[in-house]
Amino acid sequence: MQAFVLALFLASASAFTPGSARVFGRIGRSAPLAAVSLPDLPYEYTALEPHVSKATLEVHHDKHHAKYVAVTNEMIAGTEMEGDDVEAIIIKAHEASNQGLFNNAAQSWNHAFYWDCMAPNGGGAPSGKLAEMIDSAFGSFDDFKKEFAVAGNTAFGSGWAWLAYDGSKLVVTKTIGAGNPMTDGLKPVLTMDVWEHAYYLDYQNVRAKYVDTFMDKLVNWDFVAKNLEEAMA
Repeated sequence: MQAFVLALFLASASAFTPGSARVFGRIGRSAPLAAVSLPDLPYEYTALEPHVSKATLEVHHDKHHAKYVAVTNEMIAGTEMEGDDVEAIIIKAHEASNQGLFNNAAQSWNHAFYWDCMAPNGGGAPSGKLAEMIDSAFGSFDDFKKEFAVAGNTAFGSGWAWLAYDGSKLVVTKTIGAGNPMTDGLKPVLTMDVWEHAYYLDYQNVRAKYVDTFMDKLVNWDFVAKNLEEAMA
């Protein structure tokens, strides 16, 4: 059964080749993502097992993410946006209602951000200023986890769950498709991909199990804390 599911995923992603994507090393969050690149994973393909398999990361990063990067580069070639950073492209595409460019640029950014939101031996609870702000915004860490899980589980079809900073407090939100809360003036500090290609090989249609595992075993709270510090600066 697993082999059959993997074959289906590989077939659906067969057209997702890096193409014209320019490959750079890992991109830190201290600067906007360079236009437009496919960052290496910040860990080995086996590092998140057994929670996220090597097969999932290979298809998700090397096929799906790479395709978004390649298509974005193709769409901005020869335009005023060639050379812009990814965040600028996202905002310009959104303001111009250029849905095709927005989808690919936003998915390029979302995925690069998502990889860093996970870490081997992740999960557990945050500490310090991040923990204090979660308690202030949601009442407790457990209440935050419940709200974040609801966002992930109720994003209809394909989408993302987010923890973001609105200028005064942390908020949980969800987006459908390629949506990103930066278009609403929010600053993302954590995301969880709930497109099926993020979890189907490992969890099939049981998204809720993936959501729980993401929170309990995968979240990179050090990265989230760094994002919050930068958002508040």
